[in-house]
Parts: sequence; C-alpha cells; structure tokens
Amino acid sequence: MRAVRAMSTAAEVGTPGGAAPEPGSASAPGILRSALGSVVAAAFLVTLKLVAGLISGSLGLVAEAVHSGTDLVAALLTFLALRVAIRPPDRDHPYGHGKAEHLAALGEGGFLVLASAVIGIQALARLVEGGSHDVNANGWIFGVLAVVLVVDVTRMVVSHRAALRHGSPALASNALHFASDMVGTIAVLIGLLLTRAGTPEADSIAALVVAVLVVVAAVRLMRRNVNVLMDATPEEAQAAARAAISDAEPEIELRRLRVRAAAGRNFVEATVAVPPDAALGEGHAVADSIEEAVRGALPGSDVVVHVEPGVGEGDLRERASAAALTVRGVREVHNVRVVDVDGHPELSLHLKLPADLDLGAAHDIACAVEAAIHASVPEVIDIYTHIEPLSTDAEGAEPQWAEVADEERIVRNIVRELTGGQAEALRFRAGDDGLVVLLTVRLDGAQTLDQAHDVASELERRIRDQAPAIDEVIVHTEPAEAAG
Repeated sequence: MRAVRAMSTAAEVGTPGGAAPEPGSASAPGILRSALGSVVAAAFLVTLKLVAGLISGSLGLVAEAVHSGTDLVAALLTFLALRVAIRPPDRDHPYGHGKAEHLAALGEGGFLVLASAVIGIQALARLVEGGSHDVNANGWIFGVLAVVLVVDVTRMVVSHRAALRHGSPALASNALHFASDMVGTIAVLIGLLLTRAGTPEADSIAALVVAVLVVVAAVRLMRRNVNVLMDATPEEAQAAARAAISDAEPEIELRRLRVRAAAGRNFVEATVAVPPDAALGEGHAVADSIEEAVRGALPGSDVVVHVEPGVGEGDLRERASAAALTVRGVREVHNVRVVDVDGHPELSLHLKLPADLDLGAAHDIACAVEAAIHASVPEVIDIYTHIEPLSTDAEGAEPQWAEVADEERIVRNIVRELTGGQAEALRFRAGDDGLVVLLTVRLDGAQTLDQAHDVASELERRIRDQAPAIDEVIVHTEPAEAAG
C-alpha cells in the first residue's frame, strides 16, 4: 500500500514552509531564468572588481573579485545542476534528480574555502611586510564600489525571492553568498576609506575580513548540504508529518517514520499497524488518509505508507487466532480453546491447510503458527495444534444436474406458487454445509422494496423447509418488464 514546506534557506534541509516544484513543472523555467541571471551578474562583478582592484592595487578588491569568481563558477554549477534537477524521475532515478542541486552547492562550498585560503595568505603577507603597498583609493574606485553594492543588493533580493518561490536550495545558497558578497564589499569600502585616510594596512585587514566571511559562508553551506546528501532527518518536517498522521488517524499505531529531503522536497515513509482483523479495504483507506494528511502538512512531498497487522487487543483466543492467521499457508483457524492448568493457560486450536501439502510441510506451518502465537501471546505455556485438510471438493463448484434434480424441481415449484411466474435464473453451488442456491426472480415493478423483500424472505424460508439439502438461498429480485 502506498502511499509531504521551506522558508528561506531552510529549504535546503526540508523544513516546513514552501514546497519545491515538481520536476518538469511550469515553475522550472523560472528557476533556470533566476540561475542564468545569477551567472550574468557574477560575471559582471568579477570583471568590474578585478579590473578596479588591479588598477588601484587594492588587495581587498582583488579578494572580492576572487570571491565573485567563485560565485561565477558556483552560479554556472547551479545553472547546470538545475537543468539536471528539474528532470522528472526515470527508471534509473525513481526519486528524481533533485540532489544534483546539493552536489553543486557542496562544490561551491569547496571553491569558497580555496578562495578564502588564497585571500588570507596574501593579506597576511602584506601585513607582515608592513601593509605598505600602493593603493590608489581614488574617487572612481568608490564609484565602482557603489555600483557593486547596488548589484549585490539586487541579486541577493532576486535570488532570495526566487528561492522562496521555487523552494530551491541552490538558489537559496546563491542568495546567502550574495549577502556575504555585500558584507565583503562594505568591508572593502571601509578599508579603502581608512587607507585614503592614512592607514594602508586597512586594505589587507579588509581582505582578511572577506576571507573570514567566505569561510563562514562555506562551512554553513557545506554542512547543510552534506546533511541532505547523507539523508539526515529534517526534524521540523518529521515533526509535522508525525503530527499530521496523529491527527488523521489517532487510533492507528505509528511504528516507524522516516523523512528525508532533497531539493526542497520531502520523502516520507511511514509504517503503521491496523487491527489484525481489519479488511484489506480498511487498511487501504487508512493509508490513503495518512498520505493525504502528510501532503497537507508538507506540500509537494512523496509519501509511502506501509500497513502491517497490529497486535490484537481482544481476549487470549482472539489474539491467538489473529497471530495464527499471519502465518503463510494457514487458510482457517477454528476450535480455539483455552484451558487453565495450575494458573497457567494452555491453548489448542485446529488449523486448516491445503490438502495437497505433504506432512513435513504441514508440520513446518504448524510450528510457525506456534511460534507466532508464543510471540503474540507470551502468557500461553503450551500450544497444541490439530491439522486438518481443506475440503478436496471445489467449494463453490457447480454440481451435476442429476445431483440436484429434485432440489431444482422443488425450487421452481415454489417460485411459481409464490410469484406466479418462472425463475429468471437458477444456479446451484456446493458449499461446506450443503447446497447454495442462487436464484433470480422477476416481480411487479410497482411493488415497494419492503414487499419485494418479504417475497424474497418467504422464498428462502420455503426452499430451506422443503429441501433440507439446501443450506443457503440467495434471492436476487428484478422488476418485471412492462407489457408493451
């Protein structure tokens, strides 16, 4: 049986808040446009910062150019990864391709760490040398920084909104890095202002600040995406799913709940126990109810519900019968008796097994039944099983006409006497305790349902009275066709 939201960058770990788009959905082109916009913006900033840094001699600006260079590589990775991530599930990837985003984000984190190391080494080298490097903090440099800040703020806001709208972890990571870029740009601006005021080492210090920001952002990014790739449980999503299941089916036992996330989408697997005597349809209805409830709490999720028989809560005999019926091969359990021996219960029961089983196989099934009962009803000290074959007669088979000729004549006569007409259809089946009659009769269509039911009941009574070999009569009534 079958069978699940994110806020800001929390989409990367599958927490409640906003659902990721389905693969191949209409929102996929919007994600790709946002990613492509990030590529263009990153390329522009790399060029602008690098040219300005080289001309002015500012290590801080060069560091920011390197930082933006890693963002360019990351944005390209994001764009390419998203083109993979939006593909629908296929035979080799039944869960889809969403983890491609997390792989791209993890690669981006590695680039950021490498860039921060290079920046930090260069900044420390300048400080050790006294920080006296010609830095031309001219007015046009501050104009460049103003343009950079505008671009940083714009792309941060655009990426953040797109991440919320589409539930994309790759876009959310971009928004985080654009925010760190903005902080780094502000640090470089302050360093250049202090350098112009007569403190040349301020530029190197600003470069170190940028390196620290890069490391912090990279560590946070890598930790979140490693958790997703390692299928770490998103606690908020799991709590939401557990609450939804409890609200939808408060009487059902939740035996296991597993939740994992990828690309802002949750994958939920739940194992529940229903009463051992519940019908197949009841178990299926429970699974449908749980799936609907979890998807309501965690939209866009993929939910699988596995239904198992629970432990019977009735008396000892009911629990023993339920346990015996869980063993493969057991067709019927009856004559379950409990005897108290010195304050301890002993149990005996009859098992019906296929008649064509050999004795060894039947004994193995009986041993499995005893083990199942001991596990479910541990208070029983001894169990005695009596093995019986199922009837070799094909239950429900149609007997030969000669075998039921008398019964057929009786039935047809009763139909004529009571309805004034002939039986529309008459069939006989062999049952365990006698013949089963399947009878169709036509009655006046003007009769009420109560009247038709009374006729059917009288037919059943008379047939059983006059034909003792008939154990059960099933009467189907139809309205007679109007004379035309």
